[in-house]
Amino acid sequence: MQLLVGLLVAAVAARAHYTFPRLVVNGQPEDKDWSVTRMTKNAQSKQGVQDPTSPDIRCYTSQTAPNVATVPAGATVHYISTQQINHPGPTQYYLAKVPEGSSAKTWDGSGAVWFKISTTMPYLDSNKQLVWPNQNTYTTVNTTIPADTPSGEYLLRVEQIALHLASQPNGAQFYLACSQIQITGGGNGTPGPLVALPGAYKSNDPGILVNIYSMQPGDYKPPGPPVWSG
Repeated sequence: MQLLVGLLVAAVAARAHYTFPRLVVNGQPEDKDWSVTRMTKNAQSKQGVQDPTSPDIRCYTSQTAPNVATVPAGATVHYISTQQINHPGPTQYYLAKVPEGSSAKTWDGSGAVWFKISTTMPYLDSNKQLVWPNQNTYTTVNTTIPADTPSGEYLLRVEQIALHLASQPNGAQFYLACSQIQITGGGNGTPGPLVALPGAYKSNDPGILVNIYSMQPGDYKPPGPPVWSG
């Protein structure tokens, strides 16, 4: 009986969690899961990262992807989720430019190289409940690659931070993925500020250790650097 209960709990937990195995660029998804998006360690378990200072907070990678997606500057991108994104919390996107002499297929994204290009904020729904854009859907919220982003190879990183248990230390759950992309038709912008992952987040940041059930929408402070929009 205890074994059966344990299996049922595990099955429910897996359905409540998710991964982002497929990037969509201007409405066109990558050919198959994990084709340009690096397979994450939770591809089977669907469990999120709970320690924001862990090396897994960067890309949660178990293996790199075989391909690189072409993404025009100014393109709209999002990710397809394996399950419904039912946990409340922000979605954030980062880029990191691959250094000269390295390849998006192998570079690990280490160092102060990441800049944030978008985040989301909560709002009150018709029931006066705090919700985030694209909550309870099967895709992450759209974002735009800033038109001024210089051309070249990049890692594109998405994260959705589940905050339903975030009132306790390391209760926030980070669901994330990194894709290998080539930005074309870019501009002459200087993206920044640049941060390292891990390094940009602390466990007690107000956007990570937070009780979302006792706050107003405008009170939330997303973790990480300011957004660079070009």
